[in-house]
Amino acid sequence: MQTISTLQSLIGGRWLGAEASVPLHSALNNSLIYHTHAEKIDFDEAVTYARRTGVPALMSLDFQKRAACLKSLALYLMERKEELYAVSHLTGATRPDSWVDIEGGIGTLFAYASMGSRELPSSNVLHEGPALALGKNGGFAGTHILVPRGGLAVHINAFNFPIWGLLEKFAPSFLAAMPCIGKPATATSYLTEAVVRMMDDSGLLPKGALQLVIGSTGDLLDRLTGADVVTFTGSADTAAKLRVNKNLIAHSVPFTAEADSLNCAILGPDVTPDDVEFDLFVKEVAREMTGKAGQKCTAIRRIIVPKQHVEAVGERLRERLAKIVVGDPSVKEVRMGALASMDQHRDVSERVEMLARGNEILFGAKDGFNPVGEGAANGAFFSPTLLLCRDGMSNDAVHDIEAFGPVSTMMTYSDLDEALVLAARGKGSLVSTLVTKDTAIAARAVPVAAATHGRVLVLEREAAVDSTGHGSPLPQLKHGGPGRAGGGEELGGIRAVRHFLQRAAVQGSPTMLAAITGEYVRGAAVREEALHPFRKYFEELQMGDSLLTHRRTVSEADIVNFGGISGDYFYMHFDEIAAKDSQFGKRIAHGYFVLSAAAGLFVSPAPGPVLANYGLDNLRFITPVAIGDTIRARLTCKRKVDRNRTDDKGVGQGVVAWDVQVTNQNDELVASYDILTLVMKKG
Repeated sequence: MQTISTLQSLIGGRWLGAEASVPLHSALNNSLIYHTHAEKIDFDEAVTYARRTGVPALMSLDFQKRAACLKSLALYLMERKEELYAVSHLTGATRPDSWVDIEGGIGTLFAYASMGSRELPSSNVLHEGPALALGKNGGFAGTHILVPRGGLAVHINAFNFPIWGLLEKFAPSFLAAMPCIGKPATATSYLTEAVVRMMDDSGLLPKGALQLVIGSTGDLLDRLTGADVVTFTGSADTAAKLRVNKNLIAHSVPFTAEADSLNCAILGPDVTPDDVEFDLFVKEVAREMTGKAGQKCTAIRRIIVPKQHVEAVGERLRERLAKIVVGDPSVKEVRMGALASMDQHRDVSERVEMLARGNEILFGAKDGFNPVGEGAANGAFFSPTLLLCRDGMSNDAVHDIEAFGPVSTMMTYSDLDEALVLAARGKGSLVSTLVTKDTAIAARAVPVAAATHGRVLVLEREAAVDSTGHGSPLPQLKHGGPGRAGGGEELGGIRAVRHFLQRAAVQGSPTMLAAITGEYVRGAAVREEALHPFRKYFEELQMGDSLLTHRRTVSEADIVNFGGISGDYFYMHFDEIAAKDSQFGKRIAHGYFVLSAAAGLFVSPAPGPVLANYGLDNLRFITPVAIGDTIRARLTCKRKVDRNRTDDKGVGQGVVAWDVQVTNQNDELVASYDILTLVMKKG
């Protein structure tokens, strides 16, 4: 007799659970595969462990070290991904569907590891500058900093992406030094448990960085404080209930929701059945209907098409859907798997019945639905279902009811304005797609759609070459939407990390602000020594190390020679008469000559610790430099970022940003910028 495993929670640094409770079944054939555990979780223990163990362990690392930890963890999981694919199969997902969940989740770890190493400091204070002068004499300034909150993050996730759903929230909160308590949806919690167990076994995470709740959250939310954060992915109804938790309200606990939404795809009025874009539209809709068996918060639920093309769109969609083989993904020809559970099957069936009232079913179970695979008759398989609403302006149900499966409703419009009104009837969605060839239509429609959608994809033949599609949230871009979609934001690059940090305004002298932020602030005290800053190794450099260069007087020959080398013969540099009629009243030097001349003033030419200049930021030309003006530069170490890396020869490197100020004989600022250099470590 087969032994059915009991899932366990990871609480307080140990795995909890031995007594079986709620049975969980395979989506493929409804066979019993796991139980949740019956033991009650002590959420006081979980919260205390996160605060007393997790927070100090994460704070002992800086942003850069946590980013490096994420990368190591991603590599570890990627090497063991096939173990996760084997478990994911039980959810009814095809290999491509599992790829989005498993490798998409791991890829998000890689993405945040990379963004963190590039954009975050080697400290736990993120300066959100620039600093602003708040007084006339330069002695008082203000700026903003972002710091770890000192609390924990509770991540409550939906059943459809058991791995990606956890990891896309874990990555930015981990970078922000927030220990996480993950709570997956029960139906597919066995897959989340598998990846958390793997993460725990890796030994790569600081103690207390991650805990797992299998089953109910009990009184967890009642134990949170204002230092904590709650994120939620799931139904809009559940999000609404959690938002009004008395404790969350009383302590102003940040609550971010990403809820189900009735996303749409609009076929532009300029596209005809003979266009490439017409087929792109049909293909995108069919893919979103059947990918993950339609169990995606970003799936296309409403298909908005010109009235004159409704029959053509319907016919081509029926043709595509008829070719989709549904069944056990282990069968080679299967292209769509099952819903996550029989409960989900019943829910989708009920909602399709409601949507069908007053509408037509263009394609559904009656069109030869016959899932393949052993035991498939008992599985949670659902036919792709396409409905047609001929009057979307008067039918509220198609804009209110979501069947969370392979179900979409097509509706017609007379003109673009009506199409945009129909799109907005979703009351806030995660994503919309506009398929058009016409740039004028895109320019007119997208700003309108953007008011009610978190993301807008414009699709045509040029974008289609590389497009990741309607339903693919990317780590670099915001995921979330207004209104019904929850009003929250996830992902979006380093923005997501900032969501988990506390922002504070700081006021004081430039010298004090520099010490607090770990970044040189204009007007702060500098440190000048006989040794050129470029002769110092990474470890030896300190923020505020500075060099004031010798002077150089700009001659007409400089301008002529630079014009000859660069090919820049702009009239302001060479035409005496035209220059006199300009706002400057005279010929001036090329801005890039000033930049080059400044480098000549401050660069130390001999081989040394500075290995390469790989970037220039925030360049501004402020005051023109005329023939006869005398310039000099001040070079100051602005910030250091230790990326904990070595080159192919094993030599350690760090990144140093230098503040450069170029002034003239009147001490007026003529140019201002940051340069970024790779600097060798001494060790």
